[in-house]
Amino acid sequence: MPSSSGTGTTLKQPGTRAVAAAGPARPTGRPPLTERRKAATRLEIAHEAVRLFGERGVAATSGEDIARAAGISPRTLWRYFPSKEECVRPLLAAGLETVARRLRDWPADRSFCDGIQWDLPPAADPPEAASALRALIRLLPGEPGLRAVWLQVHHDAEPVFTEIIAARTGADPTDLLPRIKAVMLNGALRVAAEEWAQRSAEADGAAAAEALRQALLKATEGLAI
Repeated sequence: MPSSSGTGTTLKQPGTRAVAAAGPARPTGRPPLTERRKAATRLEIAHEAVRLFGERGVAATSGEDIARAAGISPRTLWRYFPSKEECVRPLLAAGLETVARRLRDWPADRSFCDGIQWDLPPAADPPEAASALRALIRLLPGEPGLRAVWLQVHHDAEPVFTEIIAARTGADPTDLLPRIKAVMLNGALRVAAEEWAQRSAEADGAAAAEALRQALLKATEGLAI
């Protein structure tokens, strides 16, 4: 999975646009209740989409099927997502958003490896979230449409990681080095998630968190970030 964190790390979903809020400015931090409800709805849709895709395949599942399973109208579904494949984006983006928030908040005087080694928090997602993500990633090789969403989610994450790395190193975000480091970090996260889904006997959040931790350690080894 995406939910707004108030930290500037949310990966923007295609087909959406920013809308200026009316009235007095809200304090930064936790997103407004309406945004949390929207995020919860998107995640519920994602879970139902994964279940139906696993049972029937993507080609045999319609947007109307997903809407019915999620208890919403097709019109509401298309307001949230531009295609049935995009319905899974919240599950795919959530892990990247969590990592981005942690790395953005990590003290500048301590290396990423220190934070990865000791301070990444245990996964807070319920077991069904990890199970759904694992099932979804396992579908990717045989479903080009879903894999395209997976790759797009990671592509969208690269500027976020580039900005974080540039801020820590004092580099310009448009410079080549922070962009290359961001690609390495992002690629390691993608491979780690795929390895966890395909090889791990445990479909729980702790196993996913450990896979991500190992990927981050490998990706940041020798990098001055």
